[in-house]
Amino acid sequence: MKRFLNTLFVTSDDIYLSLHDENVEALKDKKSLQKVPLQNLENIISFSYKGASPALLGECAKRHIGFSFMTPNGKFLARIAGQDNGNIILRKSQYRISDNKEASLKIARLIITAKIYNARSVIMRALRDHALSVDEKKFGEVVKSMLSSARAAIDSGDGNTLRGIEGDAARAYFSVMDDMILQNKKKFYFHGRSRRPPKDPFNAMLSFAYTLLSHDCACAAEAVGLDSYAGFLHRDRPGRESLALDLMEELRSIYADRVVLSLINNRVVDGKDFKMMENGAVLMSDDARKKFISKWQERKRSEITHPFLEEKIPWGLVPYTQALLMARFIRGDIEAYPPFMWK
Repeated sequence: MKRFLNTLFVTSDDIYLSLHDENVEALKDKKSLQKVPLQNLENIISFSYKGASPALLGECAKRHIGFSFMTPNGKFLARIAGQDNGNIILRKSQYRISDNKEASLKIARLIITAKIYNARSVIMRALRDHALSVDEKKFGEVVKSMLSSARAAIDSGDGNTLRGIEGDAARAYFSVMDDMILQNKKKFYFHGRSRRPPKDPFNAMLSFAYTLLSHDCACAAEAVGLDSYAGFLHRDRPGRESLALDLMEELRSIYADRVVLSLINNRVVDGKDFKMMENGAVLMSDDARKKFISKWQERKRSEITHPFLEEKIPWGLVPYTQALLMARFIRGDIEAYPPFMWK
């Protein structure tokens, strides 16, 4: 179990939570592992199949402590929310901001600035780790260009300008993506983004990674009481989880793209893991998906120091920390939303 932002995360899948006096008690095989005072909590998010006692859930409802049930893989199942911190107040505030172009732009600028900054960091990491395998001058020029884009994004005056800056930065970033693929270049290459359907193995994995990340971000938003369909950067569209897409923008390059590159450069996947269809689409095989998910879960368990919280947390909890910070900003607990800036 891990606690921060007054939220208790239960990340083990075999922990049962119960009420012990005025504490949450974590039990494994009926043995007590830890107790956390309820008075210090605003939310509990459990990724365990074991669940929680009715007494604990009743006490959480009484104390207005949100309790979210997730599967170990991060699928949102259900949420119990106290009246004072329930979804309706938070979501109404979210909707008001989403409907206000100026207020939405303030958040969108932060998200895109972080997105560009993080993509730049991926390029800098590749340049540092593989200096002998990449074009140092080319990478340096892209890094410089993206720094200028990040600075322009935070000062952009309207949505169209911001989207233009984002597009320019994306083209710069993807211009060196193929250079970051260092193994099996006959099978793995990047000549441009293709989707619905992907036209090559790299794009097939990229689409799969973005699907997983989008799912994690949607679950995170719902877990903290936000509406995953009401975004600030991505506008309303039936069936589109716009807020989840907002949250994942900061994490695309540093989370999803790096997993794909790692699978290729470490020779975890090869050309046999993909199927070429008659319509030109390239699909991942069952074995490829298993390898990918294994790597994805491994990455989610690895720890980082959150740049804003300055606490060590697993990568897999980053979407939840950002959703919590977004909720805190929307409620007015903090002055501005702090996007995730990877160091």
